[in-house]
Amino acid sequence: MRTFNHFGVVTDEKKEGAFFNEGLKVWLTDFNSSPNKIEFLKFEEGSCMPELVQKQGHIAYTVPSLEEELVGKKVIFGPAVCDEHLTIAFIEEEGISIELMEIK
Repeated sequence: MRTFNHFGVVTDEKKEGAFFNEGLKVWLTDFNSSPNKIEFLKFEEGSCMPELVQKQGHIAYTVPSLEEELVGKKVIFGPAVCDEHLTIAFIEEEGISIELMEIK
């Protein structure tokens, strides 16, 4: 079962408090600091993220099992291990990008 986690909004300006993810070449804000669970993303040239993620916003959900959730889905990025507690993947559904997050 999917549980809403955050909403990603693509911007062309680096927002206050954003940190840089070197591997993905993107500036990110902490959605946990947002009362509306918004993550702002500013992509740099050469980001490995799919164009759909870089051009549109995304909805992110936590899932109990990323492996099970990805069966039969159109995976556009990942799965990618972020750290020992988080693995993510992006899928395309209804023409938009959906981030799926497995948190251990």
